[in-house]
Amino acid sequence: MEKKRIAVTGGAGLIGSHLCARLLREGHEVVCIDSLLSGERNDIQELERNPDFRFVRHNVLNPYNIEADQLYNLAAPATPLYFRHHPVETLKINLLGTMHALDAARAAGATLLQASAGDIYGSSRQSVQGEDFWGNVNPTGIRSANEEGKRAAESLCRAYRDQLKQPVRIARIFNTYGPGAGFSDSRVLFHFIADALLGKDLMIYGNGEQTRCFCYVDDMVEGLVRLMNDPPSGYSLPVNLGSNREITINELASRIVSLTGSRSKIVHLTPLDDDPRHKTPDITRARQLLGWEPLTSLDEGLGRTIEYMESLLDKDDRHHPYLSWVEMN
Repeated sequence: MEKKRIAVTGGAGLIGSHLCARLLREGHEVVCIDSLLSGERNDIQELERNPDFRFVRHNVLNPYNIEADQLYNLAAPATPLYFRHHPVETLKINLLGTMHALDAARAAGATLLQASAGDIYGSSRQSVQGEDFWGNVNPTGIRSANEEGKRAAESLCRAYRDQLKQPVRIARIFNTYGPGAGFSDSRVLFHFIADALLGKDLMIYGNGEQTRCFCYVDDMVEGLVRLMNDPPSGYSLPVNLGSNREITINELASRIVSLTGSRSKIVHLTPLDDDPRHKTPDITRARQLLGWEPLTSLDEGLGRTIEYMESLLDKDDRHHPYLSWVEMN
């Protein structure tokens, strides 16, 4: 492949760090832009030994300039705990962060890939969400900062494309997991693994029959790279990226307890407001446009993720932010 200069905002996060590693393996020059609000410098330590990699600590709420051929905008809070407790910052990152990424890409003459999310569909009454579904979002609900923020970010991308001719790609990313997230991550799969490894009860909100789909991070990175490079020039329609293999939250908890050999119990709590019954992407467009679909089985991906989180626990569990959070809650 032709060597490119590629910028990745949120490059120290779960998906971002794996994306940076993939791009370096392909021989590109990579600039990782991250405020380290939720990402860890340790997750890119190995990458910093590569002369084609550069880390820039910067908050995307502030404008920036970058010389790049492509820009992946992945900078956004990904954990429900964060955007429930910090809705103002969540909205600002989705809106201002996206606007500054679009401005930087436009100034550099770069194509922008915007990381949107399956959250834009809200509490869908449909069991499977396709890109033509406009969503069922509560604009003042507990999840609205992230849901409406992602929807507005997509609207910004459309506006820049139509008025300013900025090339854009939009990836609607569904639940992604894998090595790289730690004990402080409040997303359900990582939360369950952390509790199971620590011998704590696994807490499920509601009856646990709500379904989710989980895509292994390497598969997600493959989809993002294809979306950036494979569609015809001028293509800008949103594309769902995620696994379409459903599992109930009850089944996920039971499987994690079994795989970790934990004695943790499963406890049911009061349901959360606006919690979607189903989050399952229709990935027909990704299959047809990109020839992409996830290949890693859930058990295989869970095994790798559990092994990674066990290694963190073996190092020194006193330094895990998650443990302090558990004590406070």
